[in-house]
Amino acid sequence: MERPAWAPTGIDISVPSVSRIYDYYLGGSHNFEVDREAARKAMEFIPGLPKVMQANRAFMRRAVRFALDEGITQFLDIGSGIPTFGNVHEVAQSGDHEARVVYVDHDPVAVAHSKAVLEGNDRAAVVAADLRKPQDILSSPEVTRLLDLDRPVALLLVAVLHFVEDSDDPRAAVAALRDALAPGSLLILTHAAYEGIPLSEDRAGGAVGVYRNIRNPLVMRTSEEIATFFDGFELVAPGLVQMPMWRPENSPEQEDPYAFSGFAGVGRIA
Repeated sequence: MERPAWAPTGIDISVPSVSRIYDYYLGGSHNFEVDREAARKAMEFIPGLPKVMQANRAFMRRAVRFALDEGITQFLDIGSGIPTFGNVHEVAQSGDHEARVVYVDHDPVAVAHSKAVLEGNDRAAVVAADLRKPQDILSSPEVTRLLDLDRPVALLLVAVLHFVEDSDDPRAAVAALRDALAPGSLLILTHAAYEGIPLSEDRAGGAVGVYRNIRNPLVMRTSEEIATFFDGFELVAPGLVQMPMWRPENSPEQEDPYAFSGFAGVGRIA
């Protein structure tokens, strides 16, 4: 398999990557055939996966604009993936050119491409780190240089917690990040769930099996389980809801049924 110029040396391009599969769903070009093959297998079970990802990105953009309206101009996006149109820094800096953004991902392709996209932008940076090690993120030079943790920060955990198994204690990681943030900070979160998928759980479970087979287990939690990630935060209206229902800009009735596959919410530290 020929290695494209944008692919960092040292990565195994024969193994699928969650970030690159997500990029494929969104119509991006930074993915390999092995990623596309895994995505197509998952779509055999849930054909509307691209619609789910589009709804996820649309929520993220609405939530970033909400944070700006709340006076927050610092953003920490963990599990940010490969940059696509309408990224956090684009949305935030179009609303406030002084906004500062730090992306975090452990996928070398996502990190390398983020660096290329952010070249020349002195108010945005990327960190190669893992959500499961929050102190590595908080102590990174990029975070200490760009973010003032004594002022409110919008913490984004968008479509990432469902890739962290309970054995890795994702709630402890979220709590550690929460405890490092100032009052008024926001948690912006989305999470996959069987609730809302317009298919039987058995059928949707086939897509979950695809991710398990590529050693990136997809953990489908209930809305009650997802709500526990907001411990220590006050949910802002309308609470934890299906993605198109969170402060929609258009009538949710116009959305594709698959867009309702998953939950979104924003919480504030009092």
